[in-house]
Amino acid sequence: MGPAAGSPALAPGVEALGTESAFSVLARARELERTGRDIVHLEIGEPDFPTPAHVSEAAFAAVRAGETHYCPSAGLPELREAAAVELSATRGIDVPAGRVLVGNGAKPLLFFTILATCGSGDEVVYPDPGFPIYESAIRWAGATPVPLPLHEAADFSFDPGELRERLSPRTSLVILNSPQNPTGGVAGAADLEAAAALIADTGAWILSDEVYSRMVYDAPHASIASVPGLLDRTVLLDGFSKTYAMTGWRCGYACVPEALVEPLNRFIVNSTSCVPPFVQHAGIAALRGPQDEVAAMLAEFRLRRDQVVAGLNALPGVSCRTPQGAFYAFPNVAGVPLGADELAARLLDEAGVAVLAGSAFGRAGTDHLRLSYAASREQLAEAVDRMGAFLAGL
Repeated sequence: MGPAAGSPALAPGVEALGTESAFSVLARARELERTGRDIVHLEIGEPDFPTPAHVSEAAFAAVRAGETHYCPSAGLPELREAAAVELSATRGIDVPAGRVLVGNGAKPLLFFTILATCGSGDEVVYPDPGFPIYESAIRWAGATPVPLPLHEAADFSFDPGELRERLSPRTSLVILNSPQNPTGGVAGAADLEAAAALIADTGAWILSDEVYSRMVYDAPHASIASVPGLLDRTVLLDGFSKTYAMTGWRCGYACVPEALVEPLNRFIVNSTSCVPPFVQHAGIAALRGPQDEVAAMLAEFRLRRDQVVAGLNALPGVSCRTPQGAFYAFPNVAGVPLGADELAARLLDEAGVAVLAGSAFGRAGTDHLRLSYAASREQLAEAVDRMGAFLAGL
């Protein structure tokens, strides 16, 4: 017999691709639960409400009608039209249905946009702290991540002057996210208009991640795509997961510039072929049907927000700004005699509270924790009590 073959190897690019700590913390929390521990889950970012019944019924009806086969990769015409109407009405712009693409969640459309617009030698400006997939995908595309700090004192908005400093002839893409994960911050119309003026003088595309657009508490949602002339260079990203409690359905959509419609659709063809048509019928029902459950969910999130922020601010060494959108609190724990990473780990292991360390979202999040208040008010009260008892014992 000949010599044994060598061990197969992974491609080098695999190591460059990051992940989301929320899923690893969830896995650790589930392991503890299997040993009998009681865990309060504040780590995962998904609404704890059921998908509205009429949305699910639309999917069941579509399955019964045989909508279980391939469909156009860009999305069903009816869903693209419904999404175009929704984006036009909520952003005050004219979105043609032909520029709407439907994806298996918003995340693939985000990933494909980065791959289509960024490469070696390019720079990408993105929010810090921010959704960790931004930096992961930028690096994997071979581009250089350029973090744009979000400032706690400004309720986690950005400084347009700092954006100006980070734009260069190599900037191929600017990523904005409002309402924001992980901070719950919201960029105001004035800051977005200032950003639009700066970016308009560059050759950069814009990716505006607005998947929490319906989850704003104290001011109307503002979009950079609403600034005249910006829609033609903006990928305007939205979806069903957060607004309609449809995280497991995996359906999102985006309005994209004409020049990116075909390239992004090619990514869809090469990866997932299409979103299941019965899922898309659920999306049509969500957009065109009653919105009372969306309003009720937001009202409950407001109550939870106020409860958890008050509770966190009463803890020793902790301060927390009031988030203006989404369902995340991002407390500052610099006054606690533990680093945030160790604090998050010990809260899970010793107090039974699953939260995320802010460092998972970028260097600017180092002294913070992220808590999802997509949990019942009873669970939130229990979590704050447990955190208080743990901190008192340090």
